[in-house]
Amino acid sequence: MEVIYTLLGVCISVGLLAYAWGVLDWVWFKPKKLEKWLKQQGLKGNPYRILSGDMKELAKMTTDALSKPMTLSDNIAPRVIPFYVQHVNKYGKSCYVWMGPRPKVLIRDPELIKEVLNKNYQYQKARTNPLGRKVARGVANYEKDKWAKHRRIINPAFYSEKLKEKLMSSTLCSAALWGASLEGKSQGRTSVLMQPAFLLSCCEMLSKWEGIVSGKGSCERDVWPDLQGLTCDVISRTAFGSSYEEGKRIFELQKEQGMHFIEVSRQVYVPGWRFVPTKRNRRMNAIEKEVKSSIRGIIDKRMKAMQGGETNNDDLLGILLESNLQEIRQQGGKEFGMSIEDVIEECKVFYFAGQETTSVMLVWTMILLSRFQDWQARAREEVLQVFGDQEPDFEGLNSLKVLTMILYESLRLYPPITGMDRRTVEETKLGEIVLPRGALLMLPTLLMHVDSEIWGEDAKEFKPDRFREGIMKATKGKQVFFPFGGGPRICVGQNFALVEAKMAMAMILQRFSFELSPSYAHAPYSMVTTQPQHGAPLIIHKL
Repeated sequence: MEVIYTLLGVCISVGLLAYAWGVLDWVWFKPKKLEKWLKQQGLKGNPYRILSGDMKELAKMTTDALSKPMTLSDNIAPRVIPFYVQHVNKYGKSCYVWMGPRPKVLIRDPELIKEVLNKNYQYQKARTNPLGRKVARGVANYEKDKWAKHRRIINPAFYSEKLKEKLMSSTLCSAALWGASLEGKSQGRTSVLMQPAFLLSCCEMLSKWEGIVSGKGSCERDVWPDLQGLTCDVISRTAFGSSYEEGKRIFELQKEQGMHFIEVSRQVYVPGWRFVPTKRNRRMNAIEKEVKSSIRGIIDKRMKAMQGGETNNDDLLGILLESNLQEIRQQGGKEFGMSIEDVIEECKVFYFAGQETTSVMLVWTMILLSRFQDWQARAREEVLQVFGDQEPDFEGLNSLKVLTMILYESLRLYPPITGMDRRTVEETKLGEIVLPRGALLMLPTLLMHVDSEIWGEDAKEFKPDRFREGIMKATKGKQVFFPFGGGPRICVGQNFALVEAKMAMAMILQRFSFELSPSYAHAPYSMVTTQPQHGAPLIIHKL
């Protein structure tokens, strides 16, 4: 018996020593080895600080920057990503930062950015914190064969021709007409086409504004909540054939989940921490469970309708389910399609990304046009020339050159996502740098978008004319403008977002002029996407 206890004690001791060595290797030996490696490549950065790296300084600088508004300038990087701006100023473009015990290399060369984006099997999405999966997984976060399969199945919902077909299928509507057509109908009926959905949502928001302005001619209005509501309503109708009110709870939960993730991402993630029953972890788990349950209910109803012989492929969910069934039939087995869990995750992406990207694009465009009245007038003149007082249609939206230039410039100065992270899957040579397996890379979208060496001395100024001959001419064919990502993994919903934004802005410009309110405080900040921290109060005038 004594021998058994001795052996047990030895085994436990060896196990504890192995665990201690693993922890020590993770927090010290491996980071120091990587630090030496990176310096040999000519890269610069702060000396490694055990466990925290640069994250304490990063979090403190972010908190300090957000404590007060900035002056009215479109160079938002010092407020939104202050640590990265200071770091680049200190060490130059070839630098790295410590995300806890892992270094992250900033890639600023357009050719290298292009290579990283195009070789998506070699440079994969970085997963520095697995809690991000609770916000949304789906095609945006899958890799290799699973990513390829999901992208193939999802693509039909977002083809430009599919969008055009849906938008062209009905050219006239009013709030009353389409409100009547959407109420009191059975769920199985093919109902919400994309153009009517866009128009109905815009009409409802603008009718609300007209009611507020009525009798006064003008009023002060924080348009940020309205634009969030608009894009939530659009994605509810176009994705699920439902209204914002039905999906409101899901949006609220997803927004809260995103805020939780931003908070935890500013801290060092300890492996296994997501399983510890902290207050935040319990709340994130509860949100994930409720969101999945709600979306599963929507999908189950649709699946039952399809099994009953009803066809409904006039929204994104219907097209996705139809495409999934077609993939299964063609390939000859369910394993070739998506599971219900997979579909739920894609729907979470629809809800989150579909709403966030367009709402921030719209709010910054309205803020910019409030400040630059000459561009607002040019955009309105073009809209009235193309549509008059008629409702926008797809062909007309496609011809709005001035408005397109303005939207591109808004996306350049206020990109929805400030940067993209990648990791190497094996030791890789990128340009003159040799990167070890598992190295983190950052493609700093915002820094690239305002780099004066690329865009000229006016890089930080609002000048839509730079896009008058298109993106390729403005960027000289280089990978320096990527608000929706790039390469094979470019955002599948970018055309959807741009069409929605053009339609909303065209209808707003037809009916209203707007300017900044004296109460407006310029305070862009990153809360998953680049948002106005204190809202967007504008003075709205009825035309």
